[in-house]
Amino acid sequence: MRYFLKLAYNGKNYHGWQLQPNASSVQETLEKALSLLLKENIKIVGAGRTDSGVHAKEMYAHFDSDVEINNSYFTAKLNSYLPKDIVIYNIKLVHNEAHARFDATSRTYNYHINLFKSPFSINQSWHHSQDLDVDKMNEASTLLLEYTDFECFSKIHTDVFTFNCKITQAKWIKNNHDLIFIITADRFLRNMVRAIVGTCINVGLQKIKPEDVRTIIESKDRTQAGFSVPAHGLYLTQITYPYLENSK
Repeated sequence: MRYFLKLAYNGKNYHGWQLQPNASSVQETLEKALSLLLKENIKIVGAGRTDSGVHAKEMYAHFDSDVEINNSYFTAKLNSYLPKDIVIYNIKLVHNEAHARFDATSRTYNYHINLFKSPFSINQSWHHSQDLDVDKMNEASTLLLEYTDFECFSKIHTDVFTFNCKITQAKWIKNNHDLIFIITADRFLRNMVRAIVGTCINVGLQKIKPEDVRTIIESKDRTQAGFSVPAHGLYLTQITYPYLENSK
């Protein structure tokens, strides 16, 4: 039987989602807890790979087990086995071909910037005190929807077969001292959102013009794009599946 997990985590203490040698990951932590609880070797597949320090307010993963799971009881039990910075919201039985990564139709990330120093936002958002022209940043963000090849925002030496992504939403929202970038696409490249945010910051600082983003994208050159902003301001906030009502 195949099950979907809906979960969230604070990425501060983890070197990303994916299993890796000699480093703590969310995937490893979950697999250990599930294996201990189900008394069998459990391997899980996540909807994507968040980098070291990146948070997830909504993440999905699937695993297979012969054990018939009672959702409410098992969810509470699994949470008691997990550290406080990882929480399971729901466990759902799905069809055997369901896939947490390949079946996702869209993913949304938010990047949080705090424009005024606050002791309550440490490790939760990136503090940036310089004045930013948010209108021009939104002009630049709108241009992203006209393109599909985002090699210029991808981490170099990555193992992807294509740099194409379909972005359906990209906008900046300012609320007092909080500035949030919201972006939705069918898929994302490694470091893509953080590089886009860094490029928009350069626009907001008037180091480059909004229309310069066209030249950057068309160059397909990572060195032409902006800096990569710190990971702790980035959150995976929504993943959509055609057969999960609660993912919309």
